Amino acid sequence: MKRLLVITLSVLLVGTLTVPAMAVDHEFGGYWRTRFYNNTDFSGVDDGSQDVQKVDTRTRLYYTAIFSDQLKLVNKFEMNAEWGDDNRGDIGADGTDFRVKNTYVDFKVGDWNATVGTQGYALARGFLFDDDFSGAVVSYMGDGIMIPVVWMKAYEGGTGDEANDMDFDYYGVDPTFSVGELKLNPFILYMTSADASSWTSTSDFEAVDVDFLGVNGDFGTDMFSVWFTAIYEAGSMDDLASGDSIDVAAMLGAVGGSMNLDAMSVHGQFFYATGDDDAGDDEYNEFFVPKGASYYWAEIMGYGVFDDQVSAGSPGDQIKDIMAFNVGVEFPMDKLTLGLDLWYANLAEDNAAGDKDLGTEIDATATYQLLEDLSVQAVAAYLAAGDATGGGDENPMEVGVQMSLSF
Repeated sequence: MKRLLVITLSVLLVGTLTVPAMAVDHEFGGYWRTRFYNNTDFSGVDDGSQDVQKVDTRTRLYYTAIFSDQLKLVNKFEMNAEWGDDNRGDIGADGTDFRVKNTYVDFKVGDWNATVGTQGYALARGFLFDDDFSGAVVSYMGDGIMIPVVWMKAYEGGTGDEANDMDFDYYGVDPTFSVGELKLNPFILYMTSADASSWTSTSDFEAVDVDFLGVNGDFGTDMFSVWFTAIYEAGSMDDLASGDSIDVAAMLGAVGGSMNLDAMSVHGQFFYATGDDDAGDDEYNEFFVPKGASYYWAEIMGYGVFDDQVSAGSPGDQIKDIMAFNVGVEFPMDKLTLGLDLWYANLAEDNAAGDKDLGTEIDATATYQLLEDLSVQAVAAYLAAGDATGGGDENPMEVGVQMSLSF
């Protein structure tokens, strides 16, 4: 009897381990990087307060369980370490910094696709959103058209009527229409909360009801490509201190393009986002996204490759109250690509000191394909600081090297 029980349990165990393996395909992937970088005088003054010399490592591991062409479970995990810190980077290297970046179900029913859970999404090239969130995306997919409807739970207030008022939600519709080489992407994003005072990025406001109406356009051929983005922001927010309702009226515009000249390619872009011209009136004119916007641009002023910090006075990757212009070239070779970019930026409105000029930045890059899946990139950047960069007394500089691979 005992022998029969052991045999039965063994058969059940083997069956449990093998049946899912036959029913589910497993897909693995990932990304790894290690960066060595040095930032100097990012404060714009000669006090060393923002000087950084660091080495850090990031590992991302991806696992997808594929049940069928209509159903899969996607998971992405991340581990970070600064060399020499107390969390995995020090002697002993026993790390506790393990993050679940994404975990969501992806399924199709007819012409509809849905992703539900913690996932990533980009809207308006990142000018409005490019980050991870918890929520759902339901998309209709037709011939030359895709219409995603997005719900993001930005902040959960908790339990009870007053706590529920503090919930912050984003709702969006983000269709894309393709006609030949032209793609048009009109979109709308609505952000709302009855009481945003407990969320740090909107702590100056109570009720928030803000709409973003915009469009992306892309046209490309083998020789050249052009793009544009236009966004208008409207709505209202209740000032937490006074209780007064403040109208929101702001805008953002961006345009760019590139041209392939065989031995080299030329690219450029321009963007402008309004600032608040009068902080004391009842209208808020600064282009405003509570959280999730991320558009990387210049290396020092806009995070770039080594995104540890930005120079003083710059909005970084949240494009607001700024005008910036860029022109650059790339020289692709067998395994080596050289790049050179020039950026000029200033604030749309004077800062508290009456200054606007952020400065002129030069970024140089060299990327070498060391092995088939392993690349090395070197970056050197210099900002001739304007008065709006911490007073402009010192010129920020950055140098660094990054090794990366993906699989």
